[in-house]
Formats: sequence, C-alpha cells, structure tokens
Amino acid sequence: ATVQHQPAVSKQLLDMLRSFQGLHLGFGVDQLHHALQTATMARRDNAADEIVLCALLHDVGKYISVANHGSIAAEILKPYLSDTAYQIVRTHQDFQGRHYYQHFGMPQNLRERHRDEPWFALAETFTDVWDQAAFDPSYRVLPLEEFEPLVRQFFDRFPGS
Repeated sequence: ATVQHQPAVSKQLLDMLRSFQGLHLGFGVDQLHHALQTATMARRDNAADEIVLCALLHDVGKYISVANHGSIAAEILKPYLSDTAYQIVRTHQDFQGRHYYQHFGMPQNLRERHRDEPWFALAETFTDVWDQAAFDPSYRVLPLEEFEPLVRQFFDRFPGS
C-alpha cells in the first residue's frame, strides 16, 4: 500500500544526496559537501529541525535540473514542512542571485519581490549566512549519517498522518 511505501521517500532522498558526491558544478566543493556544510552550519546555529532539513535538501532538485532546482526541491518537501520552510527552499535562488546573478546578466535584486513576506528575514539568514558560505572545502561537516534520523523523522510518515 501507499503508506507502507512511505519510508522509501527517505531512502530516495538520501540516495539523491549521496549521488552528489563528486558533482562539483563549477564550485570548489562537490554538491554533497555543500549540502552537508549548509546543514551543519544551520545546526550549529541552533536552527529549527525543519530548517536544518531544508539546509540539507535545498539543492536536491539539482538531481533533475540545475536551472529550476529550488522549485523542484520545494515541491518534494512541501507536503512535509511548514509553509515558511517551503517558501525558503522555493525562493532560495532569488535570494542567491545577489551573490552571482550578475555573471548571467540577470537582476541581482530578485529577493526584493519577497521583502514583505513573514519568512523574508529567515530566508536571508538561510541564504546569506549558511547557503552562500557553504563552499569551503576545509570546513568540517557533520557526516550524512548524522542527518539521517532527521530525514527519516520528516519523510517516513505519510503527509497529514
């Protein structure tokens, strides 16, 4: 039955993260290290569990497509998280734009269209303090195994149950 299949969601997400090992996409660290560093930084700053989870999984959409990875990741996470967490993942590329969109001829101020949202300040922290800073190859990240219970806590249950 569908509900009995639910723990496979955690396994698939963890497998997707593991597949990012060695995938650099032009950065100084691979995408697994980036995910782990973002989540480690959020955890060390005492972020709420669901925000740590978002930090870990915010780029998981790159498994499908880099160009719209934020939207893909957000839709995967949506049934399991608060609207605030969903919006942060969904819009994190708009917030990241401040740091690099000029290289693509795109506006750097896309985050401003979200300025009046109640989650704006947390999205800025998420992006500017953790996500944008999480490309340091010498940063000592927590291992993926450290985050597995958190992934299972959120995804092993059927949404709404």
